[in-house]
Amino acid sequence: MSSQTKACLYALTTALMWSTVATAFKLTLDYLDPWQMVFWSVLASTLLLGGFVVAQGKWPQLIQQAKAHFGLYILLGFLNPFLYHVVLFAGYDLLPAQQAQALNYSWPLALTLLAVPLLGNTLSLKDGTCCLMAYLGVVIISTQGELQNLNFSSLPGVLLMLSSTLVWALYWILNARNKGDSLVGLLLCFLFGLPWISVAVFWQSSVWPIPLEGLSGAFYIGLVEMGFAYIFWLKALKLAENTSVISNISYLSPFLSLIFIANVLNESIHPATYVGLAMILAAVILQQRKPATEKPSEAPAMSNH
Repeated sequence: MSSQTKACLYALTTALMWSTVATAFKLTLDYLDPWQMVFWSVLASTLLLGGFVVAQGKWPQLIQQAKAHFGLYILLGFLNPFLYHVVLFAGYDLLPAQQAQALNYSWPLALTLLAVPLLGNTLSLKDGTCCLMAYLGVVIISTQGELQNLNFSSLPGVLLMLSSTLVWALYWILNARNKGDSLVGLLLCFLFGLPWISVAVFWQSSVWPIPLEGLSGAFYIGLVEMGFAYIFWLKALKLAENTSVISNISYLSPFLSLIFIANVLNESIHPATYVGLAMILAAVILQQRKPATEKPSEAPAMSNH
């Protein structure tokens, strides 16, 4: 089996994992509130990532990176996993899964917009056109195609989901300053994020008792969405001879997700969801198109949700 074939298999596995998490979010929210979901899922992911770091003999590197970027990791841990997932789960709690997951895929455009004031980038005509296309798709999904009325199914839910894309984009802009090992860096974000999460969950909710179904769902989210999916994606990028093929595979995820949403959650997928999602993905693909010689970032090509 060639290196490229192995990379494609890892990427396909990652896309399949990403496609299940929107359904997992909604199922788990039947038993836990967003604060509890964040706490237990992040705890599970931290244990998993810690196991991988120890198994790979990177424990000394963990200490070195923490010392070198201590202040940065405090901020990164606050943004992700804490703030991002609290806002994300709260948005999922208010919206149908099909709407929430589709809106989440607009985060690369949020990254483009934030890069203008934060990095001094200029907004090209192509970038501006893609952003307008994507956010028109957001409005179509949020109003179920009734643009003349602008009757949002849940305006607070829509605002929360769009806010989560801004938090995620800000996290990746700041994370670009960290030049250390990617897996070690992610574990440090989770380790520095746990104190924020622990204080919040005890302040706003409670850790225990919770239903076993909720705990199982939170552990699935932590191990899959926050753990294995990221590890497998990094593995795919490392093995890939042609990274553009790997990036394209990630675009299967939102459409596979709709299959799970329709068959597991029994949501009737509205035609506006397909139209809006297609517009968002088209805008993201056009905006991110780079010369063939340029290698994509280690950040997921699409959102992992």
